[in-house]
Amino acid sequence: MQEHIRKRVVLIGCYIIENSATVRQAAKVFQVSKSTVHKDVTERLPQIDKELASKVRKVLDVNKAERHIRGGEATRRRYKEAKKGKVS
Repeated sequence: MQEHIRKRVVLIGCYIIENSATVRQAAKVFQVSKSTVHKDVTERLPQIDKELASKVRKVLDVNKAERHIRGGEATRRRYKEAKKGKVS
């Protein structure tokens, strides 16, 4: 594995743990695709650092369990903003 990829994988893993970040948030910060982040933390990171990979997996599992809630909140905000636009 190339050194710059190895560094990116570890940085992404640390970022996800420190910020309880989603794959989408990490992808935005590191300016890579969601697919790249996912591959980095699920395939490459366990080869580099099993302990870090385990911690990242726990954060991602929590995010996955909560994503339906975040999606509902986003929809609620969208409708609320649309309603404000109609009233004004």
